[in-house]
Amino acid sequence: MTAIELFDVIGAGETSKVQFKRELDSRDKIAAEMIAFSNTKGGMILFGVEDKTGEITGLDYEALQKAGNAVATIASDLVKPLIYITTEVVQVDAATGKKNVLIVCVDEGLSKPYKDLNGTIWIKQGADKRKMTDNAEILRLFQQSGRLYIDEMEVAGTSVNDIDKEKVAYYVKKVQKDVEEFEKIDQLHLYTNLNILKNSRLTLGGLLFFSKNPQRYKPTFCIKAVSFFGNSIGGSDYRDSIDINGAIPQLFEEGMRFFKTNLLHQQKGQNFNSIGILEISEIALEELLQNALIHRDYTKNAPIRLMIFDNRIEIVSPGCLPNSLTVENIKFGNAAVRNNLLISYCSKLMSYRGFGSGIIRAINNQPNIELINDVEGEQFIVKIPRETSTTKSSA
Repeated sequence: MTAIELFDVIGAGETSKVQFKRELDSRDKIAAEMIAFSNTKGGMILFGVEDKTGEITGLDYEALQKAGNAVATIASDLVKPLIYITTEVVQVDAATGKKNVLIVCVDEGLSKPYKDLNGTIWIKQGADKRKMTDNAEILRLFQQSGRLYIDEMEVAGTSVNDIDKEKVAYYVKKVQKDVEEFEKIDQLHLYTNLNILKNSRLTLGGLLFFSKNPQRYKPTFCIKAVSFFGNSIGGSDYRDSIDINGAIPQLFEEGMRFFKTNLLHQQKGQNFNSIGILEISEIALEELLQNALIHRDYTKNAPIRLMIFDNRIEIVSPGCLPNSLTVENIKFGNAAVRNNLLISYCSKLMSYRGFGSGIIRAINNQPNIELINDVEGEQFIVKIPRETSTTKSSA
């Protein structure tokens, strides 16, 4: 980092990725900062900067050596599991002379959750940090580390009686294409081998694909779809509003039906008696809706939202991108597995064409898609503008 870049960082003040410290005082507090960065999106601690004012106070040679050695010890001895840090010293010309600032960079961790020696989990909350105590949040950290797959967990209260045998039969036939062989298999053994059942309970993936009524146990794992008059989510008037329930294939089919019913069809050179082409690429909508259903964060107790406005549509999926993914790298096909079972089931039962290629296909067919990874709101938002006569007339 150059001195100019450092001034720019300090000028922006403390954020969820930048913390100022005049000096290294309490090792426990520094450990908590490192843990919070590791459990969130990473960040840096600047030693030699006054946290109240942003004044560069600097560290002399002895203080630099002491702080550099101390942060290395903190990262390995006071954080569990240990984390790896990088350090850098930048010298700047301050009003009172040359000042040295120690920069300690902490990457987002791969082995979440990170804890202090008391077992406390810290995460960032804006420019501050806080203790994490909510079980769902803790599960989310395990999920982000790849050490836990939510869709493989058992759903309390469920039993084999909740399984829709016809759905399972259809799935097995798609996979094996052998009806007679399927009928000979012991049902409980089959359900267990397919990861639909675990310890006599349905897995979340099994519930979402093969149960008679998934929303009986997970009522918010549905789709809420609204077609508004105007362009504001705060509007009280709407053309259509439905709650879509059922297993994931049904949610997908009904969600697509909602789009086809409420979006315009346009004649683009077809025969007069033919059905017009949907104003927004049907292929793009299919890919985006499948992504929302299969890759959403199921630790969050919230529905997927489909919203049609006069000037745009929005697909809002609970949970931001996992495991350091960004909007830019998913456009190049980068992916991280969040829901193993759902991907496996989807590849056999839906028009799933391959993990990582859906966003690329959607953008190729609808280039004006806007993707928003809302980290603060913990949601992923897709926006597509509507270039229609409806838009123009309501402008």
